Amino acid sequence: MKLSRREALASGAGLLALPGGLSAAPAPTGQSLWYRQAAARWEEALPLGNGRLGAMVFGRVAQERLQLNEDTLWSGSPYTPDNPEALAALPEVRRLIDAGRFKEAADLASAKMMAKPLSQMAYGSLGDLLLDFDGAVKPSSYARELDLETAVARTRYAASGVAFAREAFASAADQVIVLHLTAQQGRFGFDLRYRGPRETRYTAAAYQGAATALDEKKPVDWLMTEPAVAVHSGTTWGADGPGAWLARGRNQNGPDTPAGLRFAMRVKVTGDGRITESDSGIGVRGASRVTLLIAGATSFVNFRDVSGDPEARVRDQTEAAARQEFEALKRAHIREYRRLYAGVSLQLGAGDVAARPTDHRVAVHEQADDPALAALYFQYARYLLISSSRRGTQPANLQGIWNEGTNPPWGSKYTININTEMNYWPADPAGLSECVEPLLRMAEELAVTGASTAKTMYGARGWVAHHNTDLWRAAAPIDGPLWGLWPCGGAWLCNTLWDHWDYTRDPAVLQRLYPLLKGASEFFLDTLKEDRRGLVTSPSISPENAHPFGSSVCAGPAMDRQIVRDLFAHTAAAGRLLKRDAELLAQIDQARARLAPDAIGKAGQLQEWLEDWDAEAP
Repeated sequence: MKLSRREALASGAGLLALPGGLSAAPAPTGQSLWYRQAAARWEEALPLGNGRLGAMVFGRVAQERLQLNEDTLWSGSPYTPDNPEALAALPEVRRLIDAGRFKEAADLASAKMMAKPLSQMAYGSLGDLLLDFDGAVKPSSYARELDLETAVARTRYAASGVAFAREAFASAADQVIVLHLTAQQGRFGFDLRYRGPRETRYTAAAYQGAATALDEKKPVDWLMTEPAVAVHSGTTWGADGPGAWLARGRNQNGPDTPAGLRFAMRVKVTGDGRITESDSGIGVRGASRVTLLIAGATSFVNFRDVSGDPEARVRDQTEAAARQEFEALKRAHIREYRRLYAGVSLQLGAGDVAARPTDHRVAVHEQADDPALAALYFQYARYLLISSSRRGTQPANLQGIWNEGTNPPWGSKYTININTEMNYWPADPAGLSECVEPLLRMAEELAVTGASTAKTMYGARGWVAHHNTDLWRAAAPIDGPLWGLWPCGGAWLCNTLWDHWDYTRDPAVLQRLYPLLKGASEFFLDTLKEDRRGLVTSPSISPENAHPFGSSVCAGPAMDRQIVRDLFAHTAAAGRLLKRDAELLAQIDQARARLAPDAIGKAGQLQEWLEDWDAEAP
């Protein structure tokens, strides 16, 4: 795509015209996402994370908004969704499948074999911090960026002869989110307020349009603000010492599951202005530099224990951070972040539009020569995994750790029939093996809850998980047979973790992984059934896909056979490397050899099911 002469000259100078005739701040260079206007909607904000805490930074002029997350703030409380009626219904469901009465099999499974409750718990939000600035006016220049090399978000603008700057980051070293504000040749003031967790409106889950259509350029509202009126029931807040403010509350109830978590969010404000605390928030006046230190925590200890003290934790973290200068906090943050990020670089060359703002580059990417955008996208993916999955945190969920409301699409859970695995596919090749540790730990916890599910619902040894799980490591099938009656979620996690071990060859990982492989294999040794073509799973589904006979419920779909075949191979290899369980490994070898083979259909395709139904499937 060709630039106009004016655009080319502006790009060469690192300047581009702003909306509404504004002059521009210098364009960030290198590995940055950058924009010439503030975020009007949540999806336009810049994500920060330290693996546990997340923030979306909007960069608005009249009101900065930080939307906050903490990775253990989910709905509900420890619960066991295993359905005790499933075991008795299992033989009849299998018989109906064998007889080709798939709709009846699905109806019986729906009535007797699904989890209670039928839905799992949802990931939530810690709410919003809103900073309302005194005397805000339309800026004469503006730019905001997310610097991927340092994991720092910056907003710079000029107004009324004053240069304003903000820097924000989520520190893994100090476990706080830091927002630092400065003014050159002037002073500023603001009121800080809190808006608690709330439901919000999300982009429709079934949206089929272009991403750029959601972001069609409209006149920029430079003085956009939002009210701080929505507060989750049961949330309280108030001053908590000099320059400090504390909010506390409870999580949401889940489906047929009471709320069981307490949360706390604390802000500590330091700076050279006049800082006052009240029950409604914190006021700052006459400042040229201010630092906000933000901590969040819940009472979650593990999937069975919610006895933690979040208030003590956030007080300790913010007060410890306040004893350090801003630059020391920033150096520690960058050093810890770059320990992971700096190991991989990707250079694809710069194209014609590489100097443009990121949203412009995305909008024209199909017509423009911009290989550097692909390299930026690659590094952004690495940034997001580092920011949402660190040793000791929860794994990255459907939205990483960033979620605006208490009603996210699909609960923002762990969808382990592909999405969770996809989050981690790039980790090892992209130099982020350390970031896989939360996934391994989740699988270890699922093996505990999944052992109960295997025994209660299938009468089997080992452990099983289906197509989703949550903070509480629920393992029973949810939502309905069309989606949930798929027993290979745990097995696919095991295969993903085997690939992680195979990449690193870390002996400690293999020691932790082998019990998971063994337990998952024992489940299938006990539950595979004989078919004329070999051993198959039953009941199961080809994930979230209906076949031509009024259901998705079936026996032995190709995906299951492939996952179980790999699981058995990985278990046998791991056991022999560790010199364990020779008799069991021999049984696994024998079962693997008897699995129903893949088949080629009449169209030359790899059949999705045991029968050649592909062409007739809806």
